[in-house]
Amino acid sequence: MAAYDSASMQALLARQKAAHLRDGPPSEAKRIERIDRAIALLVDHRKEIVEALNADFGSRSPEASAFTDIGSSIGPLKHAKANLRRWMKPEKRPLSPALLGLLGAKAEIRFQPKGVVGIISPWNFPVNLTFAPLAGVLAAGNRAMIKPSEYTPATSELMATMIGGAFSDEEIAVVTGGPELGEAFARLAFDHLIFTGGTAIARHVMRAAADNLTPLTLELGGKSPVVIGRSANLPVAAARIMNGKTLNAGQICLAPDYVLAPKESVDGFVAEATTAVRRMFPTIKDNPDYTAIIAQRHYDRIMGYIEDARAKGARVVQINPADEDLTQQPYRKIAPTLIIDPTDDMKVMQEEIFGPVLPVKSYSAIDEALDYVNAHDRPLGLYYFGDDPAERQKVLDGTTSGGVTVGDVIFHIAQEELPFGGIGPSGMGSYHGHDGFKEFSHRKSVYTQLRNDVGPLKQLRPPYGAGMRKFLDASIKR
Repeated sequence: MAAYDSASMQALLARQKAAHLRDGPPSEAKRIERIDRAIALLVDHRKEIVEALNADFGSRSPEASAFTDIGSSIGPLKHAKANLRRWMKPEKRPLSPALLGLLGAKAEIRFQPKGVVGIISPWNFPVNLTFAPLAGVLAAGNRAMIKPSEYTPATSELMATMIGGAFSDEEIAVVTGGPELGEAFARLAFDHLIFTGGTAIARHVMRAAADNLTPLTLELGGKSPVVIGRSANLPVAAARIMNGKTLNAGQICLAPDYVLAPKESVDGFVAEATTAVRRMFPTIKDNPDYTAIIAQRHYDRIMGYIEDARAKGARVVQINPADEDLTQQPYRKIAPTLIIDPTDDMKVMQEEIFGPVLPVKSYSAIDEALDYVNAHDRPLGLYYFGDDPAERQKVLDGTTSGGVTVGDVIFHIAQEELPFGGIGPSGMGSYHGHDGFKEFSHRKSVYTQLRNDVGPLKQLRPPYGAGMRKFLDASIKR
């Protein structure tokens, strides 16, 4: 695999841009053919992808990898393929004044490929968060350069090999390397750049992209809260919350980051959460269904949150069904851990956790819970459990987040026709489905004037007379 540096990436980008100008916007058939090639890569390399992910994580469920990284990538690609013809059609718009339309003028939006899109993908779902954006990028008729994470070297090199064997580097190219290469990548003059990762790194990406005024889509994270209402079915809520928290060992940008529960329900939630984890993971240490933490520094960071909370007086509940000694293991597995009524001076309440640790805060009234959410950065996701319609509406109206799932966690990301994105520190821009096609397209406004130079058009030109004055009097009024 060729090694890249700043100069060779600049040359690669120049080749892709030149190819875009040379070939023009690809046809519907060409876009579908590229999407089909991407789907075939995922299907044909399923075994190698699962093995590479397991090698990078140390221990990762083959079924979870097939579900979260392969199947969930094929879905968006197939959805784009099925809807591409409709998406590509110009979008008619009403005219002002409407009389122009009756006389033959036209207004429309045409969707034009932006050109070359840069994709910086993360380590937690390295395949999905490369190929899912590609669905919109390819559907919109663009070319792409991809910089995957250095934290998943086996998967990144596999993707470089896979894509290099199916696409010319004028179509899609993968460049691999460490943080310095990533910084240089963000400084390239892309026609659009999508970054998925942490908010702190996103600030650097945004600064780097600013030099070229590169349009950005930032898919970040933050502390996504769960609000449990008094009317919630506690066993169902706990099972769904803990499933979301333990999937990929909580290493998900949309993982529930803390729970807000009524005071009288906290002990019940702890009991139900323990039951749910025991049902899913009777053992942890050698259980292939339970994912390891990606790297030692992340393991140390998460364990540090737990120790910091314990030292500051929190009640810590480790859910370790078989009572295994997890300090003696070849991987970096952390048992699901609840931190009951944490205080804001604890690190676990100050930083995105990105691990299987779940703080549980109590509240007396729902307004108290909403005030807490609103006192912090706007999150990528928010989750509500409850059967009280008025309360549900109050939560939806009274909070701002990238997206919401009611009655579960994370699931709104799986809906292809719901735009996925954050707000403020949790991101900007959105993609998935039709919104992804539009995100990676230039929406060009096209107005077609009347063929004949009729009176209403003439009166807009000097010398101004009674017709112009009549037009102004009709326009400038309450």
